[in-house]
Amino acid sequence: MSEARTPAQIEADIAGRRQVLAATLDEIAVRVHPKTIVGDAKARAASAVDRTAGRAYVAVNRTVSDVRAKLVSDDGSPRLERIVPVALAAVAVVGLLAASTRRRRG
Repeated sequence: MSEARTPAQIEADIAGRRQVLAATLDEIAVRVHPKTIVGDAKARAASAVDRTAGRAYVAVNRTVSDVRAKLVSDDGSPRLERIVPVALAAVAVVGLLAASTRRRRG
């Protein structure tokens, strides 16, 4: 059988459990405090923005690299056979937008 505990041992055990309970309650109080909740929400939002910005940067960088690879040869010289049609298409789009704007103001 187990040994009988003395009142002093029981009191020491209760005091120890009170300390553990007090520390747990303090931790819970910090977690549910409005400033903590707002701070955690801000941190999560900032993290999400950082992840999104990072993904956007990678996507834009990849797209720019792909376009550059199509418009510039390996030695760095421009590929006029590809640049001229792209430039003409861009000029046509700008011209159409200008004509459309002029018509609306008309």
